[in-house]
Amino acid sequence: MQSPAVESQHDDLWNRRYDPNVAEVNQLCDALAEIKPGSQVPYVDPMHDIGECRIVSLFSNIGEAHESGFITAGDNDAMTRLLGVHWQAGLRPEFVMPWNTYPWHVPGEPNGKLTKEQVQEGLRPLLRFLALVPRASVIVAHGTEAQRLAAAFLKTENRMIYRRSFKVYKARSLSGRSFGATAERQQEALDDMKAAYTDAMARTGLSATR
Repeated sequence: MQSPAVESQHDDLWNRRYDPNVAEVNQLCDALAEIKPGSQVPYVDPMHDIGECRIVSLFSNIGEAHESGFITAGDNDAMTRLLGVHWQAGLRPEFVMPWNTYPWHVPGEPNGKLTKEQVQEGLRPLLRFLALVPRASVIVAHGTEAQRLAAAFLKTENRMIYRRSFKVYKARSLSGRSFGATAERQQEALDDMKAAYTDAMARTGLSATR
């Protein structure tokens, strides 16, 4: 059970999901949910910012939708890992924005390993999302499914790829078996993620902050 303080913080974020800095993206989430009645499309947390976003964290989202109703890196452990990576890199939340490979979830059910068809179905929503974040030029693709979608995106030869000089970084998923190995392998994966985000920041002209 969440503490009253945590519940209050969540309620505040939930009530701000249509704030101007994220409204268009979250309205897209609503539109995508309408395509598949009974589905859930998690929102982007209002700590992010459409106008400032330079980097997209693309998640494979093979598990259940997070209870918060927002897009996350996975379970609470995965969220903690990503926050740690971003903090070490000095990446502020307004400069990065999350998105899911396959935006839809069935409430209470894990997506499981995404099929080729589901990954392909995620391409059009990704294109619509990227059109709303005009300064984004980097995708950090976490997990196999996200990497497949990012590769499919680059093959579209969409004009924004060349106009923004898009670059894709491959990174390990932040939850599940990817982090079930030894402590050394886990640290190696986290170090690789930090290096990817650090390079992405340099590529997009961002300076590390704490």
